[in-house]
Amino acid sequence: MSGFAMLRGAVLGLLFLVAGCPAAANRGPTATLDSYSAALRKGNYGDAYGMMSESFRAKYSKDEFVRMMKENKREVEDTAARLGTRHRQLDVSAEFRYGLGDSLRLVQERGHWRIASNPIQFYSMATPRDALRSFVRAYRLERWDIMLRFVPNKYADKMNEAKMKNQFRGDHREQAASMMNMLEANIDEPIDDKGNEARMPYGDRYEVKFIREDGLWKIQDLD
Repeated sequence: MSGFAMLRGAVLGLLFLVAGCPAAANRGPTATLDSYSAALRKGNYGDAYGMMSESFRAKYSKDEFVRMMKENKREVEDTAARLGTRHRQLDVSAEFRYGLGDSLRLVQERGHWRIASNPIQFYSMATPRDALRSFVRAYRLERWDIMLRFVPNKYADKMNEAKMKNQFRGDHREQAASMMNMLEANIDEPIDDKGNEARMPYGDRYEVKFIREDGLWKIQDLD
């Protein structure tokens, strides 16, 4: 990882600091940033490392952090100067994760927490992962009309709501339910995305195949 990228990560990692530094967290984010900036200016990189989040410190050791700071002194000085300016704006946000990998972003506005994400985008097809989560959600809610959206164009004229329902609630409903349960259990498995096609292996021998058409990800095959 480059020194610049690591320094950028160090600054970004402070936005919700700091499981490892309760005192700093209790003083609020602005006080934490001031302490971090002061530590950088004084060259107290060990103290600065102690203000990093647990997730950051799990990826980078203290020695590695200190070494990268020492090797990028000009960047560190610039970061400290920009953090210490009086003309700054701190946006405090939070992310709530729930369900099938869903999340809602919250921001503070005038002392109140507000939801900043779009809470009514139930069936996103923006990424292969979004498409898979949306497909599973539609199945759970028996939205056969929604599930038709994920059918690739070359099969679209051969499918309708009745056929979709029969595919998942007909004679082979137990096999379909087992497959969908397995998909949901493996919904965060790595996806290999190559251009307009993507694949996600799951279980012992299964694979989801995705295709992007008109900017939307659809599902070619589930097994």
